[in-house]
Amino acid sequence: MARRRGRIEFENDRGEVVHYARHENGGGLVSPKAEVPDDVIVVPGAYVEAGARIGAGSRLKAGGWIDENAQLGRAVVVAENVHVGPDARIGDLVRLGRGVKIGAGAVVGAGVRVEDDVHVAPGVTIRPGALVKSSVVRAA
Repeated sequence: MARRRGRIEFENDRGEVVHYARHENGGGLVSPKAEVPDDVIVVPGAYVEAGARIGAGSRLKAGGWIDENAQLGRAVVVAENVHVGPDARIGDLVRLGRGVKIGAGAVVGAGVRVEDDVHVAPGVTIRPGALVKSSVVRAA
């Protein structure tokens, strides 16, 4: 990890250098190309990638990773070691438990609660208000 003028740089799996800045509310790493309001908490060990948009009042805990172009609604809670895949959309007031993996392009409706260690397959849509307890959610 290199530091230069307040920026932090990593080389990703594709060999590209990606840049982050520490978020003022928590110290986690946020791409300068992401939209993260000041009231969002991004703790150390959490990452927000380029193109991602996080809604007001959301919280990302350690190991939380919001991938490229993913969107989180308002007041979303992302527990430890959660990955929200590229282009996924998470509605308002969603709770993602520890170890949850949301696949690329998946849609999680408002008010959904996803329990610990659930994997949601790419492209799956979960209706608003659902409680997701199964170990793997797959496309129909």
